[in-house]
Amino acid sequence: MDIFVPDVYQKSIFDINYKKLKKSGIKCLLFDLDNTLVPYTTKEPTKKIKDLFAELGEDFKVIIMSNSGKNRLRPFKEKLNVDVAYNSHKPLKGKYKKILEIYKYKPEEIACIGDQLMTDVFGGNRMGLTTIFVNRIGPIEPITTRFNRIWERKLIKHFNKKGFLIAGEYYD
Repeated sequence: MDIFVPDVYQKSIFDINYKKLKKSGIKCLLFDLDNTLVPYTTKEPTKKIKDLFAELGEDFKVIIMSNSGKNRLRPFKEKLNVDVAYNSHKPLKGKYKKILEIYKYKPEEIACIGDQLMTDVFGGNRMGLTTIFVNRIGPIEPITTRFNRIWERKLIKHFNKKGFLIAGEYYD
């Protein structure tokens, strides 16, 4: 069960202590796209995300890693001036390994940020990366994600009984 427990839990990407991540040796941030950065139906990044990514780009390599396809990620790649890993098939290890190989990072130098325990946190933990779980920002999701949310709710309920990962009780 620990494989589904994030290292950090925050309300949103805007609440993460990026200075603390940098101090701990993180050099690369892997952001999920849908319901982490923008709602699933949003086609382009907001000004607030553009500003955040411009600031983060000074200290980190920023990559959007998504299970969505190339066309979905293209406007974010272009408008945020970041690299993207599309069709990532999270939580499988393939794209994570490719990122480690291409960018020459060690697992302890990467943080994964996402809104799903079953894909973002599980995938990152399997690779030994720092995992950061944030609340989802929109209610609309594809069918596969809705299926994952059923299992996620059961996990969170189990974690709540154990006294951790309680909704609204954020930690870093």
